[in-house]
Amino acid sequence: MKIEISYNNKKYRCDLNKPLDISIPLKNGNQNPNCFWADPVKIETIKVGDFVGSIEEGGNVNYKKLTITPHGNGTHTECYGHISADKEGLITNCLTKFHVMAKLITLPISKKSNDDQYISFKSFKEKIGNDVPKAVVIRTFPNESDKNNRQYSGTNPPYLDAEITKFLCDMGVNHLLVDLPSVDREEDGGVLSAHKNFWDIDNIPKTSNTITELIYVEDKIQDGIYLLNLQIPSISLDAVPSKPVLYKIELI
Repeated sequence: MKIEISYNNKKYRCDLNKPLDISIPLKNGNQNPNCFWADPVKIETIKVGDFVGSIEEGGNVNYKKLTITPHGNGTHTECYGHISADKEGLITNCLTKFHVMAKLITLPISKKSNDDQYISFKSFKEKIGNDVPKAVVIRTFPNESDKNNRQYSGTNPPYLDAEITKFLCDMGVNHLLVDLPSVDREEDGGVLSAHKNFWDIDNIPKTSNTITELIYVEDKIQDGIYLLNLQIPSISLDAVPSKPVLYKIELI
């Protein structure tokens, strides 16, 4: 199924039968990316009396219980409620439109004098260019496949220079997607400058802005402009597991 879309006063064609999934599927146990000391994902068979929710164990149907920590177990999308006491800060209130144009860029991981790894504002500005749509997807290099199950807790993983999120907020970008466990340092004493900048939390919060973390963008997906479908379950929390999907576009 193909659709036509308009972007920057030009018409493009998009094939919806060719999705590029940049989420990480959740599995039972430790074979998921994990950060901030979250418990592993747990998928349990429900057993009640003579009922067994497992065909493998002799039941008639599969009936499972899923236990996850959205911020720590895999691809997730969060809203300003992550750093706000506002009771309306729920992803179901903040993300109400699910298709948007997105720009994918690949950036190197740099080192600070204290050995912290980070994405520098300089490298970001060199790559982002002048065409900045409403969503930006950042893939970091090197892009090892173990990002799909890397155990980040206690490793001080890479994070973004907070000037990047300030720039994106000022440019009117609504959605930021990264393959990192957080846009901020693992332990920063609660400063959270990159989060605060993107949501402009100290002024009038950008309540429709979202941050998606722990994505994985395969090398075969080239940098450029895509149609993004950002899918979430209808769960009223500040963050939920999510499924961002990119679609190639071609000029008509």
